[in-house]
Amino acid sequence: MGRSRRTIPEELLLLALDPTTGTTAQPQSLDLGLAGAQLVELALAGRIAPDGDRIAVVLPRPTGDPTLDSALELLRRRGSPVRAVHWIGGPRLGLRQTYLTHLERCGMVSAVEGQMCGVLPTTRYQATETAISREIRARLDTAIRTGVPPDPRTAALAALAHAVGLGKHLYPGNEGRSSRSRLRDLIRHDPMGGLVAHAVMDVQNGVAAQPRRAPAPGGRQPGARPSVPASGVPAQPSHRGSMARVGAR
Repeated sequence: MGRSRRTIPEELLLLALDPTTGTTAQPQSLDLGLAGAQLVELALAGRIAPDGDRIAVVLPRPTGDPTLDSALELLRRRGSPVRAVHWIGGPRLGLRQTYLTHLERCGMVSAVEGQMCGVLPTTRYQATETAISREIRARLDTAIRTGVPPDPRTAALAALAHAVGLGKHLYPGNEGRSSRSRLRDLIRHDPMGGLVAHAVMDVQNGVAAQPRRAPAPGGRQPGARPSVPASGVPAQPSHRGSMARVGAR
């Protein structure tokens, strides 16, 4: 596409690429993060807007980005606002591979073919435009180090990076603990990024079935009791559709 400005899904994927192994960190949660990043990018483009914990299409006009426009059209076809957690938890077959292929076409990554155990074909992706990856990382580092509220794009990227678990990849070990904490705190600087990041974490935690409610004092609804079926065994949360297994690992 050759744009001067990269989209948030592209930047999230570049952050997740391991420069040593050529694989993506947190691949399963990253798939959820890419779906969420599309929502943030569409919101920044003025195509959608938050409606409580739901997403509403406010301008169905295409953006010119085929992958984003496909997501926008799917949202438009819903006809009514959709809960962010349901959208992110839905199947997104091939989304990560779509973005990897796009980044390769743009010259930002290169595909390296190989074999696993000398038999199974594998594909790794190495960043070729390392200056771009450094610039993305520098924006996060600056926001973490200075404490100055970042721009909405950087705040949303930070929120998604935290939500998909990239904190330990970007700031590993005990020495990175404070940076990981500050990365998490950046979630408050962008409402849409925060909504989407919380939805990503809710899907991973298996709590997508019920809408988010403000807790009553003490953390429990008045008179509420834990729901236990007749068998006496608490129901387990459903993870149906919570993870899309696509793309190269």
